[in-house]
Amino acid sequence: MKALMIQGCTSDAGKSVLVAALCRILARRGVKVAPFKPQNMALNSAVTVDGGEIGRAQALQAQAAGLEARTDFNPVLLKPSSDRRAQVILHGKVAADLDARAYHDYKRVAMAAVLESWRRLAAEFEFIVVEGAGSPAEVNLRDRDIANMGFAEATDIPVWLVGDIDRGGVLAHMVGTLECLSASERARLTGLVINKFRGDIGLLQPGLDWLEKRTGKPVLGVLPYLHGLFLDAEDALERHVEHSGEARLAVAALAFPRISNATDLDPLRLAAEVDFRWVGPGQALPPCDLVVLPGSKAVQADLAWLREHGHEAALKRHLRYGGKLIGICGGFQMLGRAIHDPLGLEGPPGSMAGLGLIDCETTLAMEKQLRNVSGRLKLGAGRTAPLAGYEIHMGVTTGPALAQPAAVLDDGRSDGALSADGQILGTYCHGLFDHPAAFSALLGWAGADIDQAVDRAARREADFERLADAVEEALEPRLSAMLTA
Repeated sequence: MKALMIQGCTSDAGKSVLVAALCRILARRGVKVAPFKPQNMALNSAVTVDGGEIGRAQALQAQAAGLEARTDFNPVLLKPSSDRRAQVILHGKVAADLDARAYHDYKRVAMAAVLESWRRLAAEFEFIVVEGAGSPAEVNLRDRDIANMGFAEATDIPVWLVGDIDRGGVLAHMVGTLECLSASERARLTGLVINKFRGDIGLLQPGLDWLEKRTGKPVLGVLPYLHGLFLDAEDALERHVEHSGEARLAVAALAFPRISNATDLDPLRLAAEVDFRWVGPGQALPPCDLVVLPGSKAVQADLAWLREHGHEAALKRHLRYGGKLIGICGGFQMLGRAIHDPLGLEGPPGSMAGLGLIDCETTLAMEKQLRNVSGRLKLGAGRTAPLAGYEIHMGVTTGPALAQPAAVLDDGRSDGALSADGQILGTYCHGLFDHPAAFSALLGWAGADIDQAVDRAARREADFERLADAVEEALEPRLSAMLTA
């Protein structure tokens, strides 16, 4: 088994995308390859084939490698519930809820889980492409590190360092990162990769020559800035996408402080006929046809945020004027009469009044529901469409509103609720818009017949190929040498 670890000068330097590209390149060359991220901190997650939960970026990388997502690809997942506290997922299941200091002490347990997964993958695959987390230059986290050099040293694997030139200062990022490493860590780092370059490479060359001389490390390649590349984000909200032509439907989604699985809205962002906007702090809800309340890792706290920013009154005004409203997972829970958290799973134990827009209430329970689902949407007036997605939630929702479900699932269960007036839809199904037929049906329900639905799966495959082609061109002959070493 061969392996390579991709670490970054900063968060969002391009680690996830480069790992996905390498997985696709190696898979195209007939190599049995798998992705791996020892520890991930993200609120965008995915349900695995073995019934667990991992970071969405690792599920994406698995797809690039031609694999179904499994828990061993991301054995430790941290899902922040506040600035200082996070739910700890080990091998796909909730193991603890810890503050930052307690988790530091817990890392011995986490590292054991990481190495257990590593051994299983090493026995099965020919090559493993590993993604680091954040930056290895965070010297305050070096003790008991399991995410970057601590893992690379424990498993004795080489490291490439990637930096984002588009944000500026990449040469300083590279040099500064190396200066923060120990001697053994610097020796382990075998090359540098510059990401998101646009312009004349000749003007950059003197900087690359200086960088190689200053660090003693080779620049393995310069990756181009790929305009219009849309792959599932690990955690951050993606920027607004500008489309040419006139939009036929205006959609707004609230960007909660603890928003989870924001990738649910990617098909709306990508549709040329949809004017999609995130509404963040200090921003008013704009006039629109459809409002989406996305998932949340801290439903009561995000509901309080919604109220503090005046969005409750704005939502009721939106409905009075005939607008449509969709709540997904935590957003669905907000739509009901009340949210109960008797065990204090997402904050202090207690209850909070919901928006009261549909007749149901939710109680948070210890056991997290994790499953991939399929079925049919039921949008009223005989309108149905196939549905495929996944559930990740700790809430149990009950009430009269569920007698008119938003979907009937293939396993015999009903999901969510559709209000009696047909204006409000609540669902636990993430990936609600991913199926092209569901996308078209939902936008038709919201008021616009879209000519061409976004096929998220087909777009993702096309972007994998485009990304792999660009990285392969930029990094050859290094890739062939890596395989034959």
